[in-house]
Amino acid sequence: MTTYIHELPDWPRFIWKPERLTEKLVAVRYRQGRLLGHMDALGFQLREEAVLQTLTEDVLKSSEIEGEFLNKDQVRSSIARRLGMDIAGLIPADRNVEGVVEMMLDATQNYSAPLTQERMFAWHAALFPTGHSGMHKITVGLWRKDREGPMQVVSGPIGRHRVHYEAPKAFQLAKEMRAFLKWFHQDKTLDLVLKSAIAHLWFVTIHPFDDGNGRIARAISDLTLARSEKSPQRFYSMSAQIREERKDYYDILEATQKGSLDITRWLEWFLDCLDRAIAGAEKTLADVFKKARFWETHHNQTFNERQRMMINRLFNGFEGKLTSSKWAKITKCSSDTALRDIDDLLRRNILTKNAGGGRSTSYLLSDAP
Repeated sequence: MTTYIHELPDWPRFIWKPERLTEKLVAVRYRQGRLLGHMDALGFQLREEAVLQTLTEDVLKSSEIEGEFLNKDQVRSSIARRLGMDIAGLIPADRNVEGVVEMMLDATQNYSAPLTQERMFAWHAALFPTGHSGMHKITVGLWRKDREGPMQVVSGPIGRHRVHYEAPKAFQLAKEMRAFLKWFHQDKTLDLVLKSAIAHLWFVTIHPFDDGNGRIARAISDLTLARSEKSPQRFYSMSAQIREERKDYYDILEATQKGSLDITRWLEWFLDCLDRAIAGAEKTLADVFKKARFWETHHNQTFNERQRMMINRLFNGFEGKLTSSKWAKITKCSSDTALRDIDDLLRRNILTKNAGGGRSTSYLLSDAP
């Protein structure tokens, strides 16, 4: 019979080998500082654009880890509205998107506010505004009740499923969460990057909610990373990197939760993943710079609002292929108007036809300045 770490006599007295972490922690801290220094040297508008791109990716990828795929334009619009950013092409967002955005922004923008039971209950209620997870009614804004049996993480078909993990019983949750929050508030000696890693593991091991535990664990982790940088501005996404390494993420969690209270391997993995996440921010910066250079190069040219909207969407990572019919639908214009807009940009070498061809012609941003 499997024994989980929360069943061990000394739980939750985690231990680790500092000598195996020092070099990795120093490297991450250096990369953090260098990135923040680069961002401080940018103008306000470029920083704002980088933050918007990063937060959008963070919300999208944290949900994708759990198999939920949100509309990127809705997420971007919701974040921009909540942060008071003046961007073109804002669209309404459904309540599920608004809830995820509300939770993630509260975690990062209000990083210095205390992490309390009530705050986590509010996050959970925001994640599940209908009181359902898919078709299933769940307990919202309260610790789980385990009415349908123990909380398990499983995979595979019914009858042949595999149990990866079983969480503490529901009657233990109040005590478990009090211990977690006491540690989170009172331990002032631990480096905050390591604290982010431990908080993530500890919370997701307790698994106190019926659903949404992974997303809330990552929000707590992001909150702690924001504290480590003393800044609400996010220029890298740990969730996006975890999404890239999803299998390794689940494998190391399972191995840690079935192991001893020595969590060195988890901390090593977290630091390595975080290092790769910060390195990945360079791509976000490159995209922001490319977009800024484009508008600087073309500042003397005239574009209508539809063209500006669609060019910006292409720079922000347009999903799928851009066709004239998509242009017409998104900008709410006729097919003839969409074709005129596109033809004008083709003549100016701003758009180019996709060489792939197919049933419908599609278009890309030209590499020409």
